[in-house]
Amino acid sequence: MKSMEEMIQAAQKAAETIQKQMNEAQGRLDQIEVEGVAGGGLVRIRCSAKGRVVGVSLDDSLLQPSEKGILEDLVAAAFNDARAKADQVSGEEMAKMQQGLGLPPGFNFPGL
Repeated sequence: MKSMEEMIQAAQKAAETIQKQMNEAQGRLDQIEVEGVAGGGLVRIRCSAKGRVVGVSLDDSLLQPSEKGILEDLVAAAFNDARAKADQVSGEEMAKMQQGLGLPPGFNFPGL
């Protein structure tokens, strides 16, 4: 039977391994891009799976003072679309990592 000290060392090593894999997963999430679209493609916002906005694309037809309110609404809608997609990809990636660690589905890591 293992001593208490050996069990504590094994637990610490397991925690370090999980932390390393979490850091790697977070890095991968920042490299995955999703695109939110609104107005039939007139407004596009690219975000990382962590939610960082990478780019905004506006169709030239929207760049008229009389269209300001519509443009603002479309930018917000495109951002929300991108954010929803980022959340979905992030959840899928974290589920893959948890599965690889043998953790139960739905297990939430503290601080995420």
